[in-house]
Amino acid sequence: MNTAHLNTTQHNTTHTDVLIIGGGVAGLTLALNLAEQRHVTLVRPAGDDRSGASRWAQGGIAAVLAPDDDVDTHVQDTLIAGDGLCDEAAVRFTVDNGPAAIEWLLACGVAFTPDTAPNAPYPYHLTREGGHSARRIIHADDATGRAVIEALGRHVADHPRIQTLTSLTVTDLAGAHDGSCQGAYGVDDAGNIHHLVAGHTVLATGGASGLYAHTTTPAPASGEGMMMAATLGATLANLEFQQFHPTCLYDPDGPAFLISEAVRGEGGHLLNDAGERFMPALDERAELAPRDVVARAIDAEIKHGTSGHVWLDIRHLGAEAIRHHFPTIVDHCATRGMDIIHQPIPVVPAAHYSCGGVATGLDGATGVAGLYAVGESAYTGLHGANRMASNSLLECLVFSRSCARRILNMPAIPITSHSAIAPPLDPDAPIDLRELTRLRHAMRAAMSRDVSIVRNQAGLNRAAAALNDIHAALPRLNPGLDHPDIRRLWHALRLAQLTVKAAGQRHESRGLHFSTDWPEQAATTLPSRLCLTDLPAD
Repeated sequence: MNTAHLNTTQHNTTHTDVLIIGGGVAGLTLALNLAEQRHVTLVRPAGDDRSGASRWAQGGIAAVLAPDDDVDTHVQDTLIAGDGLCDEAAVRFTVDNGPAAIEWLLACGVAFTPDTAPNAPYPYHLTREGGHSARRIIHADDATGRAVIEALGRHVADHPRIQTLTSLTVTDLAGAHDGSCQGAYGVDDAGNIHHLVAGHTVLATGGASGLYAHTTTPAPASGEGMMMAATLGATLANLEFQQFHPTCLYDPDGPAFLISEAVRGEGGHLLNDAGERFMPALDERAELAPRDVVARAIDAEIKHGTSGHVWLDIRHLGAEAIRHHFPTIVDHCATRGMDIIHQPIPVVPAAHYSCGGVATGLDGATGVAGLYAVGESAYTGLHGANRMASNSLLECLVFSRSCARRILNMPAIPITSHSAIAPPLDPDAPIDLRELTRLRHAMRAAMSRDVSIVRNQAGLNRAAAALNDIHAALPRLNPGLDHPDIRRLWHALRLAQLTVKAAGQRHESRGLHFSTDWPEQAATTLPSRLCLTDLPAD
């Protein structure tokens, strides 16, 4: 326990035209599209390029690139995967703008995998993934996210108008008395408080997979950015639709590692404990059914079996094809003692992607003046009740470029730091870090047990009670809720509570939300929308 209160904290204030919080594909894309005309401050903790979700995106980016593909087909595939909850205008906007986004990435030097076949219809290899009716996934081997992050990161590092802050963790947005957002507050590695004053503030903070015990990335966000926006009055939508990737490597003693959708796209088979395929009997698309269908099927097999996982078998593809298409996966599994050329891969579903988030328009604008959201932290209407494979990086690119156009078309906003309302923040506050860790683990355990792939009202009630107990324990741990680590847990916990509330209000099964109490779909349905006022007061 840290009991000393040294009062050594320094307060620093900086001004910028645009503040971007988050350094994944969405944040980097936005920064580069703004920096020719605006001064940009990018808060990108040093680990973002190694542990953030973007880097671990293996499969690729969906876009209409091949001459035998078309916009209407990509739109229709997305609408089907979204299970009736997509905003068709948002889907078409995204798909229409996809090819231009890919051309921009190519101009930035992203090294996509070429197609060397003599009669290749497109210069770069296109693969197919679940829910897609055509090969339209452009990729860089099986490490697309890493390739994009590294290419864009080099441009950001070299740009004179982009200031990158790597030792700062944002804890709260800076709300003004008129209800607008005027930047953010954060704490650096030395424990100093920073007020980042900005005319435009953009959340690119990722999703909420970190609310769960098992995820597909080593250090996922827990929805802190979403809740910061809600605290200023932004609306959150579709929080109940948390995607569980069907195939995360099963290794209880090792870190999270995603086994790409493309493994099934290239012909991988899912096998149960008896070594039998089970997907063909459940869905005509078999292993290429949308992720919610495959994840539920795997969950059922795991519950019926004894191994705690199922198997993903690609041995029949042959050693040359496996090494060619999946070099990263081959090498990583080898470090875990697994030879996937000669052995099937043990896999389980794990929390992967948040289809809900901060409600925005097609330009990233939220309901709070001066505040925007892009990437996984945003709800744009693209994904509906289930995200189709490889539409996520596409969304990051298209909506970040659109958000940049919106900001560049707006006049400069004069701003003064004294107009912001400072949140309580005390990095020197005494705190029991072991108890903090215990409470975070308790939150994740409750969400994983009762708010995951298959749900029911009794489980949601149990989760709500557990989260309420954790919420009550926070002030005992830190009465002012002013320690930075407490602030982050508070944001995550409040988002978890809203997620449970959203799930409890959806009296149907649709997409990623499957309830044994309500197994059928409702005749009509709308996206769920919740605000901070939907939670009990602190």
